Amino acid sequence: MKQNLSKALKLQVAIRANWRYEYCLLPEKALYYPFHIDHIKSIKHGGLNLIWNLAFCCPDCNYHKGTDIGSLSNDDAYFIRFFNPRKDIWDSHFEISDGCFYGLTEIGEITIKILKLNNIDRLIFRKQLIDIGQYF
Repeated sequence: MKQNLSKALKLQVAIRANWRYEYCLLPEKALYYPFHIDHIKSIKHGGLNLIWNLAFCCPDCNYHKGTDIGSLSNDDAYFIRFFNPRKDIWDSHFEISDGCFYGLTEIGEITIKILKLNNIDRLIFRKQLIDIGQYF
């Protein structure tokens, strides 16, 4: 569901994230298209248009995440929530090596899988940004 957020609120979310996407850590200045504001807990699942429920998000992560809040484990035995940038510490769930993301927890692994963080095009782009000093 499309939600109208004020420009001031969007700016507040971007500034809090230091203009870096909160799931993939891509700097916003590296893209030629506008950023998105993600509802960490989607409106569909009872999330609100409040600052603590919003994340600065690249279009790719936002597209893949959609209104989902998590996914099933690989064996479909249980539900695993996605990484929540308001509650979780990024380094506790992910590490990055040569542009590739690795999950340190089930939360990290499922977030990488569903957001397609290691899609080959995204991986190549990250490596290029690393090479020119624009990533991390």
